[in-house]
Amino acid sequence: MAGKRTAPILADNAPELAVGIVRARGSGAQTVYENLRQSILDMTLQPGSPLDEMSLSERYEMSRTPIREALVRLSAEGLVTTLPNRNTIVSAIDFVQLPTYFEALTLMYRVTTRSAAVHRQKHQLSVIRSRHLAYAAAVENRDALGMIQSNRDFHVAIAEAGGNPYYTGFFTRLLDEGRRILRLYYQSFDDKLPRQYVDEHEQMVLAIEAGDAVLADRLSAEHASQIVRQIQTYIARDTSTSITLI
Repeated sequence: MAGKRTAPILADNAPELAVGIVRARGSGAQTVYENLRQSILDMTLQPGSPLDEMSLSERYEMSRTPIREALVRLSAEGLVTTLPNRNTIVSAIDFVQLPTYFEALTLMYRVTTRSAAVHRQKHQLSVIRSRHLAYAAAVENRDALGMIQSNRDFHVAIAEAGGNPYYTGFFTRLLDEGRRILRLYYQSFDDKLPRQYVDEHEQMVLAIEAGDAVLADRLSAEHASQIVRQIQTYIARDTSTSITLI
Protein backbone atom coordinates (compact mmCIF):
# COMPACT_ATOMS: atom_id res chain seq x y z
CA MET A 1 0.00 0.00 0.00
CA ALA A 2 1.37 3.39 -0.96
CA GLY A 3 2.59 5.48 1.94
CA LYS A 4 2.63 2.54 4.32
CA ARG A 5 5.29 2.86 7.00
CA THR A 6 7.48 -0.21 6.89
CA ALA A 7 8.89 -1.81 10.01
CA PRO A 8 12.68 -1.73 10.44
CA ILE A 9 14.54 -5.01 10.45
CA LEU A 10 17.54 -3.67 12.33
CA ALA A 11 18.12 -2.59 15.88
CA ASP A 12 17.54 1.09 16.58
CA ASN A 13 21.26 1.81 16.58
CA ALA A 14 22.03 -0.13 13.37
CA PRO A 15 22.14 1.40 9.87
CA GLU A 16 19.12 1.09 7.61
CA LEU A 17 19.43 -0.98 4.47
CA ALA A 18 21.01 0.99 1.64
CA VAL A 19 19.36 -1.30 -0.90
CA GLY A 20 16.01 -0.08 -2.24
CA ILE A 21 13.04 -2.09 -1.15
CA VAL A 22 11.57 -4.02 -4.01
CA ARG A 23 7.91 -4.88 -3.84
CA ALA A 24 7.91 -8.57 -4.67
CA ARG A 25 5.34 -9.78 -7.13
CA GLY A 26 5.90 -13.39 -8.18
CA SER A 27 9.54 -13.43 -7.12
CA GLY A 28 8.98 -13.98 -3.41
CA ALA A 29 11.89 -15.63 -1.65
CA GLN A 30 14.31 -14.83 -4.48
CA THR A 31 13.72 -11.08 -4.10
CA VAL A 32 14.25 -11.18 -0.34
CA TYR A 33 17.29 -13.42 -0.70
CA GLU A 34 18.98 -11.18 -3.26
CA ASN A 35 18.30 -7.96 -1.33
CA LEU A 36 19.49 -9.33 2.00
CA ARG A 37 22.47 -11.10 0.48
CA GLN A 38 23.65 -7.91 -1.19
CA SER A 39 23.25 -5.95 2.03
CA ILE A 40 25.19 -8.56 4.00
CA LEU A 41 28.00 -8.83 1.46
CA ASP A 42 28.46 -5.08 1.08
CA MET A 43 28.40 -4.80 4.89
CA THR A 44 25.35 -2.50 4.94
CA LEU A 45 23.93 -5.14 7.24
CA GLN A 46 26.66 -5.48 9.82
CA PRO A 47 27.53 -8.79 11.51
CA GLY A 48 25.17 -9.35 14.44
CA SER A 49 22.29 -7.35 12.93
CA PRO A 50 18.93 -8.99 13.80
CA LEU A 51 16.69 -10.33 11.04
CA ASP A 52 13.18 -10.71 12.36
CA GLU A 53 10.78 -12.70 10.17
CA MET A 54 7.74 -10.63 11.12
CA SER A 55 9.47 -7.31 10.47
CA LEU A 56 10.84 -8.59 7.17
CA SER A 57 7.39 -9.80 6.22
CA GLU A 58 5.96 -6.34 6.80
CA ARG A 59 8.87 -4.66 5.05
CA TYR A 60 8.55 -6.72 1.89
CA GLU A 61 4.75 -6.93 2.14
CA MET A 62 4.57 -10.71 1.80
CA SER A 63 3.89 -13.74 3.96
CA ARG A 64 6.53 -15.19 6.27
CA THR A 65 6.96 -18.33 4.12
CA PRO A 66 9.16 -16.72 1.41
CA ILE A 67 11.00 -14.79 4.13
CA ARG A 68 11.82 -18.05 5.88
CA GLU A 69 12.91 -19.65 2.60
CA ALA A 70 15.28 -16.75 1.91
CA LEU A 71 16.78 -16.99 5.40
CA VAL A 72 17.31 -20.74 4.97
CA ARG A 73 19.29 -20.08 1.77
CA LEU A 74 21.37 -17.41 3.48
CA SER A 75 21.99 -19.75 6.39
CA ALA A 76 23.25 -22.44 4.01
CA GLU A 77 25.78 -19.91 2.70
CA GLY A 78 26.90 -19.06 6.23
CA LEU A 79 25.66 -15.48 5.97
CA VAL A 80 23.01 -15.68 8.71
CA THR A 81 22.86 -17.64 11.95
CA THR A 82 19.84 -18.95 13.87
CA LEU A 83 20.41 -18.61 17.61
CA PRO A 84 19.19 -21.13 20.24
CA ASN A 85 16.24 -18.81 20.98
CA ARG A 86 15.38 -19.11 17.25
CA ASN A 87 16.18 -15.48 16.51
CA THR A 88 18.17 -14.96 13.31
CA ILE A 89 21.11 -12.58 12.97
CA VAL A 90 23.70 -11.74 10.34
CA SER A 91 26.59 -14.13 10.96
CA ALA A 92 29.70 -12.83 12.68
CA ILE A 93 33.02 -12.83 10.86
CA ASP A 94 35.25 -15.24 12.75
CA PHE A 95 38.56 -13.38 12.73
CA VAL A 96 40.01 -15.79 15.29
CA GLN A 97 39.97 -18.57 12.70
CA LEU A 98 41.42 -16.45 9.88
CA PRO A 99 44.96 -17.93 10.04
CA THR A 100 43.66 -21.48 9.52
CA TYR A 101 41.22 -20.23 6.89
CA PHE A 102 44.02 -18.51 4.97
CA GLU A 103 46.16 -21.65 5.21
CA ALA A 104 43.41 -23.78 3.64
CA LEU A 105 42.59 -21.12 1.05
CA THR A 106 46.21 -20.78 -0.08
CA LEU A 107 46.59 -24.56 -0.38
CA MET A 108 43.46 -24.82 -2.53
CA TYR A 109 44.58 -21.95 -4.77
CA ARG A 110 47.76 -23.91 -5.47
CA VAL A 111 46.27 -27.39 -5.79
CA THR A 112 43.42 -26.41 -8.09
CA THR A 113 45.47 -24.17 -10.36
CA ARG A 114 48.22 -26.77 -10.69
CA SER A 115 45.67 -29.50 -11.42
CA ALA A 116 43.97 -27.34 -14.03
CA ALA A 117 47.27 -26.92 -15.87
CA VAL A 118 47.59 -30.70 -16.07
CA HIS A 119 44.01 -31.82 -16.75
CA ARG A 120 42.21 -28.90 -18.45
CA GLN A 121 40.12 -29.49 -21.55
CA LYS A 122 39.73 -27.04 -24.41
CA HIS A 123 36.14 -26.08 -23.55
CA GLN A 124 37.15 -25.50 -19.93
CA LEU A 125 39.84 -23.05 -21.02
CA SER A 126 37.13 -20.99 -22.73
CA VAL A 127 35.08 -20.88 -19.53
CA ILE A 128 38.10 -19.86 -17.44
CA ARG A 129 39.01 -17.06 -19.84
CA SER A 130 35.44 -15.75 -20.05
CA ARG A 131 35.24 -15.58 -16.27
CA HIS A 132 38.59 -13.84 -16.14
CA LEU A 133 37.24 -11.22 -18.53
CA ALA A 134 34.12 -10.81 -16.36
CA TYR A 135 36.36 -10.17 -13.36
CA ALA A 136 38.44 -7.64 -15.31
CA ALA A 137 35.26 -5.79 -16.31
CA ALA A 138 34.06 -5.68 -12.70
CA VAL A 139 37.42 -4.28 -11.59
CA GLU A 140 37.27 -1.64 -14.32
CA ASN A 141 33.78 -0.62 -13.18
CA ARG A 142 34.74 -0.68 -9.46
CA ASP A 143 31.83 -3.08 -8.95
CA ALA A 144 32.75 -4.66 -5.62
CA LEU A 145 29.96 -7.24 -5.55
CA GLY A 146 30.66 -8.05 -9.19
CA MET A 147 34.33 -8.57 -8.31
CA ILE A 148 33.41 -10.89 -5.46
CA GLN A 149 31.12 -13.01 -7.62
CA SER A 150 33.31 -13.12 -10.72
CA ASN A 151 36.44 -13.87 -8.66
CA ARG A 152 34.61 -16.79 -7.09
CA ASP A 153 33.38 -18.02 -10.48
CA PHE A 154 36.87 -17.70 -11.98
CA HIS A 155 38.52 -19.85 -9.33
CA VAL A 156 35.68 -22.39 -9.32
CA ALA A 157 36.10 -22.75 -13.10
CA ILE A 158 39.81 -23.41 -12.56
CA ALA A 159 39.02 -26.01 -9.89
CA GLU A 160 36.51 -27.72 -12.19
CA ALA A 161 39.15 -27.88 -14.92
CA GLY A 162 41.39 -29.71 -12.45
CA GLY A 163 38.97 -32.62 -12.56
CA ASN A 164 38.80 -33.44 -8.83
CA PRO A 165 35.25 -32.86 -7.50
CA TYR A 166 36.46 -33.05 -3.89
CA TYR A 167 38.89 -30.20 -4.46
CA THR A 168 36.19 -28.26 -6.30
CA GLY A 169 33.63 -28.70 -3.53
CA PHE A 170 36.01 -27.74 -0.74
CA PHE A 171 37.46 -24.75 -2.60
CA THR A 172 33.97 -23.50 -3.52
CA ARG A 173 32.99 -23.67 0.14
CA LEU A 174 36.10 -21.71 1.16
CA LEU A 175 35.46 -19.06 -1.48
CA ASP A 176 31.82 -18.72 -0.42
CA GLU A 177 32.72 -18.47 3.27
CA GLY A 178 35.29 -15.79 2.52
CA ARG A 179 33.13 -13.39 0.51
CA ARG A 180 32.85 -10.81 3.28
CA ILE A 181 36.58 -11.08 3.94
CA LEU A 182 37.09 -10.39 0.24
CA ARG A 183 34.75 -7.41 0.59
CA LEU A 184 37.10 -6.00 3.23
CA TYR A 185 40.00 -6.67 0.86
CA TYR A 186 38.41 -4.60 -1.92
CA GLN A 187 37.36 -1.98 0.61
CA SER A 188 41.01 -1.57 1.58
CA PHE A 189 41.54 -0.25 -1.96
CA ASP A 190 38.36 1.85 -1.85
CA ASP A 191 37.11 -0.64 -4.49
CA LYS A 192 39.69 0.72 -6.95
CA LEU A 193 41.67 -2.46 -7.35
CA PRO A 194 45.12 -2.04 -8.95
CA ARG A 195 45.45 -3.52 -12.43
CA GLN A 196 48.17 -5.76 -11.02
CA TYR A 197 45.60 -8.17 -9.62
CA VAL A 198 43.81 -8.56 -12.94
CA ASP A 199 47.21 -9.17 -14.53
CA GLU A 200 47.90 -11.90 -11.96
CA HIS A 201 44.72 -13.68 -13.03
CA GLU A 202 45.82 -13.31 -16.66
CA GLN A 203 49.20 -14.89 -15.91
CA MET A 204 47.47 -17.81 -14.17
CA VAL A 205 45.23 -18.33 -17.20
CA LEU A 206 48.25 -18.33 -19.54
CA ALA A 207 50.07 -20.88 -17.36
CA ILE A 208 47.02 -23.16 -17.37
CA GLU A 209 46.64 -22.79 -21.14
CA ALA A 210 50.31 -23.66 -21.57
CA GLY A 211 49.98 -26.72 -19.34
CA ASP A 212 52.80 -25.44 -17.09
CA ALA A 213 51.90 -26.91 -13.71
CA VAL A 214 55.00 -25.62 -11.91
CA LEU A 215 54.41 -22.04 -13.05
CA ALA A 216 50.68 -22.28 -12.29
CA ASP A 217 51.50 -23.45 -8.78
CA ARG A 218 53.97 -20.60 -8.20
CA LEU A 219 51.69 -17.90 -9.58
CA SER A 220 48.68 -19.05 -7.55
CA ALA A 221 50.77 -19.21 -4.37
CA GLU A 222 52.02 -15.67 -4.92
CA HIS A 223 48.50 -14.46 -5.73
CA ALA A 224 47.07 -15.99 -2.55
CA SER A 225 49.95 -14.62 -0.47
CA GLN A 226 49.40 -11.00 -1.50
CA ILE A 227 45.66 -11.27 -0.82
CA VAL A 228 46.33 -12.63 2.67
CA ARG A 229 48.90 -9.90 3.42
CA GLN A 230 46.57 -7.14 2.25
CA ILE A 231 43.64 -8.38 4.30
CA GLN A 232 45.78 -8.86 7.42
CA THR A 233 47.21 -5.36 7.06
CA TYR A 234 43.76 -3.85 6.60
CA ILE A 235 42.25 -5.66 9.60
CA ALA A 236 45.20 -4.72 11.82
CA ARG A 237 44.87 -1.08 10.79
CA ASP A 238 41.09 -0.94 11.17
CA THR A 239 40.87 -2.09 14.78
CA SER A 240 38.48 0.69 15.77
CA THR A 241 35.59 -0.49 13.54
CA SER A 242 32.40 -1.97 14.89
CA ILE A 243 32.77 -5.29 13.08
CA THR A 244 31.59 -8.10 15.34
CA LEU A 245 34.30 -10.48 16.46
CA ILE A 246 33.94 -13.96 17.90
